[in-house]
Amino acid sequence: MFEAVIFDMDGVLIDSEPLHIELEEEIFKEIGANVSLEEHNSFVGTTSHYMWEYVINKYNIPHTVDELVEMDRKRYFDYILKHDDAVKPIEGVDDLVKELYSKKVKLAVASSSPIDVIELVVKRLKLKDYFNELVSGDFVKRSKPYPDIFLYAAEKLNVVPEKCLVVEDSNKGVLAAKSAGMKVVGFINPNSGNQDIKMADMIIQSFYDINYEKLMMIS
Repeated sequence: MFEAVIFDMDGVLIDSEPLHIELEEEIFKEIGANVSLEEHNSFVGTTSHYMWEYVINKYNIPHTVDELVEMDRKRYFDYILKHDDAVKPIEGVDDLVKELYSKKVKLAVASSSPIDVIELVVKRLKLKDYFNELVSGDFVKRSKPYPDIFLYAAEKLNVVPEKCLVVEDSNKGVLAAKSAGMKVVGFINPNSGNQDIKMADMIIQSFYDINYEKLMMIS
């Protein structure tokens, strides 16, 4: 029996990857980095620091990591702040969150996004009161696929990793959760690129395919 469920945000709570890709593609063009779509999709689930450090080193870009991270984050935050329709829950996930909450399961968001974006998103989704903890990748030293963010979330929830279940859509996110010693539900989101999540303990294509009882049966 799991005592806590930890949700990734981008691609799990909201279908945000297409917007991230669109806005980051704009920046790639502005700075002269010829990043392929396949290469871009490989960054799904990682922090912006990880991505921009990679881009700077590979394409010899005359900017600092902090400069590009700030540019990227400001552009995304400003966009979702101005566009209410930019933040919508993935179908069925809000019902799952509410059902788990009603069953007294501890809930957290663990996302590579900055905390101001996470807070804005859960507020827009009207799910803020359902989560015990909101955790950003900025709170830990190492990005997914390292387990740091999920171990940090478990510690904040005061639940041992073995009693935590993670919901993820990315290869690096699933690997991070497994490395943390947690069970994982892998959500196939076609807008997150071709993500290898076969190592997940359960794979779903819709949140209507799972509920509290089915999650508690994962062993």
